[in-house]
Amino acid sequence: MNGTSENKTSGSSRELELYFGPQHLGMVGNFSITLKVEGDRILEARANPGFLHRGFEKLMEYRTWIQNFPMVCRINVIESGSMEMIYSMAVESLAQIEVPERAHYVRSIYLELCRVSSHLFGLWAYSNMLGFDTVAQWAMYHRDLILDLLEELTGGRVYNIFIWPGGVRRDFPKGFEDRIVETLHTIGSCVPDYNTAFFDNRIFYERSKGIGKITQQEAKELGATGQTLRATGLKFDIRKVAPYAAYDKVEWDVPVREDGDAYSRILVIRDEMIESVHMIFKLLEAMPQGPVYNRIPNPFKWKIPPGDTYVRCESSRGELGLYLVSDGGERPYRVHFRTPSYTNGLILLEKLLQGASIADVGNIMISLYVVAPEIDR
Repeated sequence: MNGTSENKTSGSSRELELYFGPQHLGMVGNFSITLKVEGDRILEARANPGFLHRGFEKLMEYRTWIQNFPMVCRINVIESGSMEMIYSMAVESLAQIEVPERAHYVRSIYLELCRVSSHLFGLWAYSNMLGFDTVAQWAMYHRDLILDLLEELTGGRVYNIFIWPGGVRRDFPKGFEDRIVETLHTIGSCVPDYNTAFFDNRIFYERSKGIGKITQQEAKELGATGQTLRATGLKFDIRKVAPYAAYDKVEWDVPVREDGDAYSRILVIRDEMIESVHMIFKLLEAMPQGPVYNRIPNPFKWKIPPGDTYVRCESSRGELGLYLVSDGGERPYRVHFRTPSYTNGLILLEKLLQGASIADVGNIMISLYVVAPEIDR
């Protein structure tokens, strides 16, 4: 918190305007919130996502179809894989490009590794904010193990640029599948420790139970998605309702909780991480042999047929959509993303903070799983 800017005294009540963040463990990136408070109770909240990575949608209209891949990765720094996937799906839809069967499996495994990495980062942020320093260090260490795999596969730890129109850049290197299994077993063996130290801890329960509560009806009316929606009991996941890649090739479940509070949202994230690990094992076992890339024309002179398309996928934060328009040229005519953080970080955050305690601002913020660059695009 950075102090107060205005005092308003009316009778026995005293209202303060309080600036919360961005230098706070409970904020994400350069996000800040202007709070109107009375005592420690919040009367009104105005979210300010800041100016970070601005204007990507317009910048993409001035770059070729292939040059935009490094751009889309930066819309969600924590999980760039879903941004690569949604953009590739849109280009493939416009250009009528077929993806080889094995590439679908490779994409799914890669995306689930990115999801586990993102959830571990979210666990680090939440546990760190509540003061569980040991758990936060475990989560960041285990995330680094996933990043080691991504670095071996793509050459990059954060921005991978692995998924391309027509498939992926390369197949798994020799022995890579065994290293995936070994890494995931290492992380999975520590789940009981996470449960004992954090998820079953009374402090976590008391700090999150009943905090930032939202009903299923409110969640649907306000456009909630991802864990925020599934924490209210609704089994809605794009990987199930509109399958893509190889998500319909293996059996898996959509974890849900019922209470719609911060406690439920964090437990859904934990359960999804465990489900992703099981899904990767099944995908590895079922993955066929064959090519992983359907060659496309010279990408630097590539012209996409005119038309428009809307595609969607399930990022680690919820439903991610992309509306893409081509006028038949070497670059997009119009680009517009539908990101889960836009709703969660603006509409839902402001609503859930009304009536909350100042001490729970960071609690609610992190539980909504917001990434600031997804908002100001």
